[in-house]
Amino acid sequence: MTKIDFYILPYDSSEQRHLFACRLAEKAFKLGNEIYIHGSDGDQAKALDELLWSWRNTSFIPHKIDDNSTDEQPLHIGFGKDKQMSGDHNGLLINLSDHVPEFFSRFERVSEIVVQDSAVTESTRANYRFYKNRGYHLDTHDLRR
Repeated sequence: MTKIDFYILPYDSSEQRHLFACRLAEKAFKLGNEIYIHGSDGDQAKALDELLWSWRNTSFIPHKIDDNSTDEQPLHIGFGKDKQMSGDHNGLLINLSDHVPEFFSRFERVSEIVVQDSAVTESTRANYRFYKNRGYHLDTHDLRR
């Protein structure tokens, strides 16, 4: 069964949320996992793509925005409802969308990142209820302390 982690950050900006997603992705990549970052839309996917190239000088994670090509990378960035956007990845799903993707359960792990912004807090609370109502094991990591 998919393991779900919620990371609660003390910040209120989407930039901090994206930077934390990069940190999670880097850690998973170093452990040999395949990663899929699911965003809300194409603009967010492009912003994450650019951030992954520049967020840390010492970091390199081969990645691509999904376009249904056969070019295989350990990290894919996508959005929308198309489960094909995540390629064949099934390791870690980092969900930055405002809803739970329909295909989440094929991943071993799902990470939800919460920042102190009312829209993000509201959507991640809804996601928490969604997972909990379906019996998934939820771990919360409160990084505000």
